[in-house]
Amino acid sequence: ELVRLAKIRWRIEHDYRELKTALGLDHFEGRTWTGWHRHVTLVTAAQLFLTLLRTSPKARVSA
Repeated sequence: ELVRLAKIRWRIEHDYRELKTALGLDHFEGRTWTGWHRHVTLVTAAQLFLTLLRTSPKARVSA
């Protein structure tokens, strides 16, 4: 159980780092709640897209 929890924590930290560095989660400089909400929504959608690409069986097939 401890190993499983440690792996989950590592995965969360890795995803958060990717959201900040590669997808620009920390680049928002607006002042409104609506603007922040849109930014976070788009970053989350980009993270979902990358995760789906990464886990797709077709992505593992070499060309």
